[in-house]
Amino acid sequence: MTTEQTGFRIGTLAIVGVGLIGGSFALALKKAGVVNEVIGVGRRPATLEHAQALGVIDRAASFEEAAGCADLIMISAPVGAFEAIFAALAPNLNPRARITDGGSTKGNVVAAARRALGTKVAQFIPAHPVAGSHESGPQAARADLYLNRQVVICPLAENQSNDVSYVRDAWLACGADLKTLDVTVHDEVLASISHLPHWLASLYVAHVAKQSNAPTCLAMAGAGFGDFSRIAQGSEEMWRDIFAANREAMLRQISDLHTLLNQAELALRTDNMAWIENMLSESAQIRRQWGEGVFSEGKWHDPA
Repeated sequence: MTTEQTGFRIGTLAIVGVGLIGGSFALALKKAGVVNEVIGVGRRPATLEHAQALGVIDRAASFEEAAGCADLIMISAPVGAFEAIFAALAPNLNPRARITDGGSTKGNVVAAARRALGTKVAQFIPAHPVAGSHESGPQAARADLYLNRQVVICPLAENQSNDVSYVRDAWLACGADLKTLDVTVHDEVLASISHLPHWLASLYVAHVAKQSNAPTCLAMAGAGFGDFSRIAQGSEEMWRDIFAANREAMLRQISDLHTLLNQAELALRTDNMAWIENMLSESAQIRRQWGEGVFSEGKWHDPA
């Protein structure tokens, strides 16, 4: 059932953080024709003015005004800032407002919400759009960012079903493919498929830059370097907070990767080409399966 069929409507949408994630949410809902007004909240007036000039938001507002008038509040900020944002919204939060977010970690965000919102935590329905770009700022926002992209909803025990449905309808209006995960499962999964890749890409770029012949290496770098290193261009503030927030899951991933790297190093030192060839073959097959979508809906085949 579409949002048009359900009569879904947002009177006032408040975006806290009007960059790529929050701005794209606003533009998608505007394009879908389901929102009457979009107000922007943030710490930099110049950014809000830019967002308004681009048509991402209709006007700027304070935390107090947003909390008092919004039907839906989308928080899109570095996850380390969430507790202060919840605290700024809490005193004036109207009872009909639903809060959702675009944070890449959920455990720390939910804990911050419970501390800052108290009993009003029931109005917070956590979400995570698994979509993005190395670009940032209001100028990076686009209406199709979430089209056919996965968005994970992580409902809380305190949430009312109608509030969860409301947030789901908002993401559906953006064209998203919705999934539901437990908060803890979400953080483990994202550490593996999102956070560790960014960690590795950034470390790899730093590694190349520290070589004695770094200028030559970078001058010779081609598509492989570009593909592998692209995500290292992301916001350092955002990723610093993600790594800190998901520290335990990240440490488990890094430990497991160390084990595999040690096995690979030993294979190379001992001329164990069979191990190396098998690893390359399995990895290539898994990557092809992922690209063809055969990993989903119970069709996953582990070549090992």
